[in-house]
Amino acid sequence: MKKIVIIDYSLGNLFSVNQALVNSGANVCISDKPTDLLEADAVVLPGVGAFNEAMGNLQKSKLDKAILDCIKQGKPFLGICLGMQLLFNNSEEFGSTNGLGIIDGTIKKFKSSGYQKILVPQVGWNNILAPKNMNWEKTILKGINENTYMYFVHSYYALPKNAENVLSETTYSDIKYCSAVIKDNVTATQFHPEKSGEEGLRIYTNWLNTI
Repeated sequence: MKKIVIIDYSLGNLFSVNQALVNSGANVCISDKPTDLLEADAVVLPGVGAFNEAMGNLQKSKLDKAILDCIKQGKPFLGICLGMQLLFNNSEEFGSTNGLGIIDGTIKKFKSSGYQKILVPQVGWNNILAPKNMNWEKTILKGINENTYMYFVHSYYALPKNAENVLSETTYSDIKYCSAVIKDNVTATQFHPEKSGEEGLRIYTNWLNTI
């Protein structure tokens, strides 16, 4: 059975992600050791918390380099919530912090404009849509219907530079933003599949089928 490693960098919803993967039939290990990532068949980067603290924790434990090595090796890689944001070049949270630089683009904060007030963070259910020219059939969203609702908790959103990296879009208040990304062997979601009911669990199963 293929070995899946969930990265433990002290900022993640580790156990709910672990349980979702186990329920989907995976052989899962939670680890903070770079060597375990390099020996894995596939890797998951979860996350809840602040971007700058997360990057600091990854760098301190040398997990950032291990992540880049795993992706270069072509291992299937899944990011969740903050784990998706960390894949980008940088974030404006608490100033400006460089990310892993795997996806070109930046992380911006939801901001009110004019009379349109935005409640931050976005907490709860919201729907996902496929952008123009994106077919979900060969992605982790295979079998998921457009307008399906997923569970979100976040104050910042991703702004990819390249449209081909946008796997799904979501609108919060009047802001349409990228809610899932794809690039080669890397896929990531802003929403939490493990908290999104049966359709969310289907995403984990789809991802495991790519390994």
